[in-house]
Amino acid sequence: MLVTGATGGFGRVIVFRLAGAGWDVIAGARDRDKARNLVADAAGRGLALRTVQLDVACEASCRQALQECADMTGGGPWALVNNAGIPQAGAVADVDDEDARRLLEVNLLGPARLCRLVLPAMAACGGGRIVNISSGLGRVPWPMGAWYSAGKHALSALTHCLRVEAAHLGVRVSLIEPGAFATPMLSRALTDLNTLRDPANPGYDSTTRLFTAVDRRVPGPEPVARTVETCLTARRPRPRYVVGREARFLVPLHTMLPLSLTDRIKHAVTGLPRTPAAAARPPGQQPGERSGRVKETA
Repeated sequence: MLVTGATGGFGRVIVFRLAGAGWDVIAGARDRDKARNLVADAAGRGLALRTVQLDVACEASCRQALQECADMTGGGPWALVNNAGIPQAGAVADVDDEDARRLLEVNLLGPARLCRLVLPAMAACGGGRIVNISSGLGRVPWPMGAWYSAGKHALSALTHCLRVEAAHLGVRVSLIEPGAFATPMLSRALTDLNTLRDPANPGYDSTTRLFTAVDRRVPGPEPVARTVETCLTARRPRPRYVVGREARFLVPLHTMLPLSLTDRIKHAVTGLPRTPAAAARPPGQQPGERSGRVKETA
């Protein structure tokens, strides 16, 4: 099986757990040095891992990595775990096209590309498994992190469609939506906030405090690794798994509550004001002058 983004966060725990359970794991890693360190760490645990260099945002790299996987396995991976992902925190008004495009390449287009490329070999072998790791924030879009939520929401939609489209090929597709866990993702999001920080936007300070507090108390990522293993071993894996206490609480709550109420909650938590600081005046209107239609005179 191929696991993307394997050198840190969820990916590292996933490959160690699966290798320990006897799976033939191929770890996809963009950085060669990190890949070597991963193999060495696995060996120190008595585990065997193979790696391929893989940048999910690059089509040529994806094709090359899958060709190497085919050579290693005699046809191609039986399972694909799309784990690679990056954050992009910051207000919509402050994230430029280049950063947004980079996020979509890694979090959406890369996984979609790999799914497309592995399907023919899986079908030829009579079936396989695809596990896409999204996020609870894909269903609970969070201000100051809109692009991350948007990419994960899109990945969730793509996964639900692929599950139906690939069923006749014998390929079972599952979606995992984790809540907050102890990975480098939050610290990277904090870096994004610091880079884009606008002193005039109070959301940056409040969101930084929120992310910092969450980062200090979240559990380790082992539950996500266990869920991936379930997706691969269950005779009939579920279409979707929501993992983590916060996600299991917030996802259904956000679905049930009216948007007017969830907006109020988000305003309160992020510190973003609900109304302008002062009523805006039409251009040319003087202080104290009443707005409205001016009566014309001859």
